[in-house]
Amino acid sequence: MTGIDDQILTDTGLPPEGRGRILLIGCGALAREVLDLKSANSWDHLDLHCLPAILHNHPQKIPQAVEDAVTARRADYAEVFVLYADCGTGGLLQATCERLGVSMLQGPHCYSFFEGNTAFAARDEITAFYLTDFLVRQFDAFVTKPLGLDRHPQLRDMYFGNYTKLVYQAQTDDPELTEKAKACAAFLKLDFERRFTGYGDLETALRNL
Repeated sequence: MTGIDDQILTDTGLPPEGRGRILLIGCGALAREVLDLKSANSWDHLDLHCLPAILHNHPQKIPQAVEDAVTARRADYAEVFVLYADCGTGGLLQATCERLGVSMLQGPHCYSFFEGNTAFAARDEITAFYLTDFLVRQFDAFVTKPLGLDRHPQLRDMYFGNYTKLVYQAQTDDPELTEKAKACAAFLKLDFERRFTGYGDLETALRNL
């Protein structure tokens, strides 16, 4: 006699524990925010698999890394959702996701979806350098050292001479992070602006799942 679990497996192609579960394949720079949202909203049906945040320094590698992760893990889930925007891939990630039949975050990058894609596009700030909570915490690892500013501070003008301000998009109200963001602006010799964005379109996308 066929048991109910066997029937579920036959009907859906998934074991019972995989029914209704959604795999989030995301950038490691979003890990803390996603876990906070999962906890605050009891979104226990969402599982997070993060790829290295340092891929943002090599965006051409993101589409293949996402495809490898989707291919390796999708059989265990009812749905896969990719927590990347375009992120410098020039449309290649969108094309990869369409070919794989999975959805992804909308927008050009995390600065846009944190503020809200519509609001960010309306600002049209071409001389602003953006930091998120993650990038404030990891400023040395993702900005100072990769650009060689710790060894060659004179490169600051080459990289940032056309910027006028540093905009800290705060996901949380953390005075310590705000002070560190101010220090980053001073180090780059830029004006400072803090905007509390919360989680923006990231939260909206996860809520819709």
